[in-house]
Amino acid sequence: MNPKVLIVDDDPSISKLLQKVMTSNGMDSETTGSGAEALSWLSERKYDLILMDVNLEDMEGFDVIRKVREDGNTTPIIIISGRNEDYDALYGLSIGADDYVTKPFRPVVLGAKCAAVLRRSQSHDSGASLTCGPFRFDTETLRFYKKSEEIILTAKESAIMMLFMKNPDHVFSKEMIYEKVWGDTEVVDDNTIMVYIKRLRDKIEDDPQNPDWIITIRGLGYRFRAAEE
Repeated sequence: MNPKVLIVDDDPSISKLLQKVMTSNGMDSETTGSGAEALSWLSERKYDLILMDVNLEDMEGFDVIRKVREDGNTTPIIIISGRNEDYDALYGLSIGADDYVTKPFRPVVLGAKCAAVLRRSQSHDSGASLTCGPFRFDTETLRFYKKSEEIILTAKESAIMMLFMKNPDHVFSKEMIYEKVWGDTEVVDDNTIMVYIKRLRDKIEDDPQNPDWIITIRGLGYRFRAAEE
């Protein structure tokens, strides 16, 4: 069965182009220009990937993303936006998006990004469970727990936590994290890594300003503790 993609963009010409890109990469798609309609569909239907414009007819795409994540929906989201300011990209990532692509985009590159995001979100070790300290990552369902409480993670947050939990106490540089999670075809973006580390600390640490688990190793990178020291 082909992956199913929800395209949310109020420009018919862009939506048509995005559909062509999805079709050429073996993906099925549905389109809407309404944020409210997108939220309604997401509450009723399952998608493997969401392509989200920022400027919509009825609301900002950022508001749609926030609502999707608040509802516990972890479907990967790639923002497709005409805004090319660093602030917009960092803000989008901070509220739950998995990638940020600016218009005009190269169809071949976008197709490759979509395929990569889908591979990361769908890859897991069947029947296995990772445990470190109070944390458990169910790689069958991609659900993450601290003690008995489930913590909702986005696709990229899940990929980073899986990397950490498979390699406890290993020091990962930003370059290594970017290569493992984003792939090795792009220039490392330090700000992106920092945004995701902050988001993870906000979710899993009792005191994110003084983390017990995701530790910064100055000049080197980050280490995930196997047990509290």
